[in-house]
Amino acid sequence: MRLDDFDSSINVQDQRGGGGGFPFGGGGKVGCGSIVIALIAAVVFGVDPMQMLGSMQQGQVSAPVEQQGGASLAESCTVNEFSKESCNALSSLNKTWGPLFKQANIPFEAPTLVFYSQNGQSGCGAAQSAMGPFYCPSDSGIYIDTDFYSEMDRQMGAGGDFARVYVMAHEYGHHIQSLLGTSTKVRQLQQQSPSQANRYSVALELQADCYAGVWAGRNRDRIEAGDIEEGMRAAHQIGDDTLMKAAGRRPVEDAFTHGSAAQRMQWLRKGLETADEDQCDTFAAL
Repeated sequence: MRLDDFDSSINVQDQRGGGGGFPFGGGGKVGCGSIVIALIAAVVFGVDPMQMLGSMQQGQVSAPVEQQGGASLAESCTVNEFSKESCNALSSLNKTWGPLFKQANIPFEAPTLVFYSQNGQSGCGAAQSAMGPFYCPSDSGIYIDTDFYSEMDRQMGAGGDFARVYVMAHEYGHHIQSLLGTSTKVRQLQQQSPSQANRYSVALELQADCYAGVWAGRNRDRIEAGDIEEGMRAAHQIGDDTLMKAAGRRPVEDAFTHGSAAQRMQWLRKGLETADEDQCDTFAAL
């Protein structure tokens, strides 16, 4: 996907560098394929970190770590090609969603992209590479260890630039849900009806997929040959049923938290084809 270079308006923090890492949680990067797949199955692509970190109570958050070493925006965004790609995508996402909120007379605040390596800290607690990219509503941060993109290609067969910006656009979709109050409402409904918690989670994740498609659809002139196929392949590979099979488990729909491969492809495609966020009502069938 052809994206313009990022501009100075984007919010970026960089927790990489310094050599010593962070004095909590974690350990080294997970390397075994089966473990990576199992962990990705649980948390990749936007699981609410409040659910990941079961020992945390809502509202008990850590202060976000400031940018390490005084790195400039340009330095943080050009550490490697994946960093620049992520910053370019963030800039495009801001320019797409900001005007839509303005048209609807809804306050808009852009998220912060936070880079970390192996271990980091978010407003929702510890960040670790094995979590995959995630969105933290407490500090409006999209957290990414860019090494994940290499894992996504090698371990999941979901490589390509459009697959990677789909990750960014999906996490940004969770930011949109946070701004609109959708995420808060879903957590309330999950607490009221625990037996339906997974169904609400699936609807939330599929809506974020649809929002990712809306962004791409509104930038259709930037899409190149093969991009949509990359996105659909990535959506298929991170479907709950695909991941469960890869982890040696029998797919059980009641255990899904993100949606099946078919559902994820369906909603990403719907966003792409309609370019209309109003078509992303994944909760209608609940």
